[in-house]
Amino acid sequence: MKPITTFNQLTEHLTTLCKRKRVVAVCPNDAHSEYAIKRAVEEGFASFLLVGDARLLHSYTELSIYSDNIEIIDIPDSDEAAREAVRLVRSGKADILMKGLINTDNLLRAILDKEHGLLPAGKVLTHLAVMQIPTYHKLLFFSDAAVIPRPTLQQRIEMIWYAIRTCHHFGIEQPRISLIHCTEKVSSKFPHSLDYVNIVELAEAGEFGNVIIDGPLDVLTSCERESGNIKGIASPINGDADVLIFPNIESGNTFYKSVSLFAQAEMAGVLQGPICPVVLTSRSDSGLSKYYSLAMACLSSNDI
Repeated sequence: MKPITTFNQLTEHLTTLCKRKRVVAVCPNDAHSEYAIKRAVEEGFASFLLVGDARLLHSYTELSIYSDNIEIIDIPDSDEAAREAVRLVRSGKADILMKGLINTDNLLRAILDKEHGLLPAGKVLTHLAVMQIPTYHKLLFFSDAAVIPRPTLQQRIEMIWYAIRTCHHFGIEQPRISLIHCTEKVSSKFPHSLDYVNIVELAEAGEFGNVIIDGPLDVLTSCERESGNIKGIASPINGDADVLIFPNIESGNTFYKSVSLFAQAEMAGVLQGPICPVVLTSRSDSGLSKYYSLAMACLSSNDI
C-alpha cells in the first residue's frame, strides 16, 4: 500500500475497500454531522445508527433517501443517548462512535464510565489529529491538542504508539516522529525535554519497532530540511516529519488553531485509547473536518 498523503486519497482508498463501517452518532442533529453522515454514506464507507431525538433527526429530509444505511434510535435525553451509543459499541453493533450536538463532558462521562464505558483499565485517553497543510508535501499528524494538559513520560509513550499504529494504517511503514520543543537543547528547566531523551533511547533500542524518533526539535527543523541545515542540526528526521508530539496541550492546541486559521489547513482527529475510535471534533471545526475525521476513524478502526 502506498502512503496516503492527502485526504482525497484517504476517502478514495476507503471507497475501494467496498466495506461500510458501522458508526453510532450521538445526537447528530447539527449541520456538520448531517454533512459528514450524508457524504460518508454516499461514498460507501459507512452506515449509521443515529441515537437522539427522532423528531429532530427526521427533520433532515435528505437523510431519508439513505434509509438502507441509516437507522434512527429515538432517545430524546442526550445523557441516555450517550449511554446507549456506548452500549451499542460494547455489544459489537457499532465500530465507531461520533459526537453530534451533545456537550463533550456528557459524552466523555459515558465513554469513561469505569463499569460500562469504553476505556479499558490502564489505557491512556488522548487525541491524535492529522492536517493537510497546503505548504507541506504530505499529511502531518500531531498529538495532543485536546485532552492531556501535561503528559507524563508514560502518557507520551502511549501517544507515540497510537501515532505509529495510525501511520501504519495510512501506509507509512517507517514513521518519522519529532518530539517538539522551543529549542533543540535538553534542559532540566523543561522536564519534558528530559522525557524526550528517554524516548529517543527507547526508539534507538528498538522498543517502538521500525520508526525514527528524534528530539527535542522545533517545528521548523522537523518539517523543513533547510532550517536544520542552517542551524547545523543533524537529525534523522531531516525536515520530513510525519508526526509531531507536542510537550503540552497549550502548544499543541495553539499549533492546531494557528495552522487552521493562517494556512487554511484541513483537519481530522479522533480520540485514542477507547475500544473504538471516537470522532469528537471542536465546535469551530467544519463539516468537512468532521467528514475527514470520520474517514480517519474508519481507516483505523480495524486496529482496536
